[in-house]
Amino acid sequence: MDLATASSVLRLLADPTRVRLLALLEREELTVAELAAVLHLAQPRVSTHLAKLKEAELVRDRRAGVSAYYRANSESDEHQHALIRSLRESIDDALLREDAARLPIVLVQRAREEGWADTVAGDMERHYSPGRTWETLTRSLLQLLETGDVLDIASGDGITAELLAPHARSIVCVDASERVVEAASKRLAHFDNVEVRHGDMHALSLETHHFDLVLMLHALTYSEHPSKALTEAARVLRPGGRLLAVTLGKHDHPAVVAPFDHRNLGFTQQDLTKLATQAKLDVIHCNRLSRERKAPHFEVISLLARKP
Repeated sequence: MDLATASSVLRLLADPTRVRLLALLEREELTVAELAAVLHLAQPRVSTHLAKLKEAELVRDRRAGVSAYYRANSESDEHQHALIRSLRESIDDALLREDAARLPIVLVQRAREEGWADTVAGDMERHYSPGRTWETLTRSLLQLLETGDVLDIASGDGITAELLAPHARSIVCVDASERVVEAASKRLAHFDNVEVRHGDMHALSLETHHFDLVLMLHALTYSEHPSKALTEAARVLRPGGRLLAVTLGKHDHPAVVAPFDHRNLGFTQQDLTKLATQAKLDVIHCNRLSRERKAPHFEVISLLARKP
């Protein structure tokens, strides 16, 4: 971000009302009327400030029936986010605390006037409701699966195996960290069909043609030799068996992933397709699964391939 852009953002936030609006919209998606109620300001004044914030791409809106809902724009420039975050973290003000305290009252009033589903239509995945979580959705859908014999490479502390165990004939978990293997062993001890091993994804001590499904969920970012890792995964698959790999898309943010011990900066769809083909697998599909809303907007890509 250059000096002119930084100065423009700072001028925009020189007005306390815009700072208050942005603080609220980072917490919750709100209409003009709701913002006016929280701030104790007239709606036209709120609309004027929102227009300036929207013009600067600091907030975005969506239509739901006759209403427009505003929220902080998490997909704008990451440097702007960093500047705004540093300002916000430096402010300790009673007015902001009072706004935050009034917000739940306004949300309760919204729930009384409208059905919850109506208020989040078109954006439902971002909002919590009791019992409606990604975990419950995952556990529900897994009941439809029959996975046969499964190998989970870079299995971590065993959460994936825990989800799949009731639907698999057997699962072998392999991870390079002895401490992580110990944690997974404790988590999975009550499953008779799960085995946890310490091992290297590049040299698996496992039989050839032994598994119906091999999982590499965020494994490849920990590999300095991803081609070798995929070749090993293909080796242990039975003919007709499938490989599912999920990994970060190619990015240029080494400082962000360094604390997580990543060995590379992700992959393009073309990269993964080529690696799978070199491992003599037939690619069923390779596509983008998601893009994070917050900067630096990491993308996740998925490869599904079959052994001929």
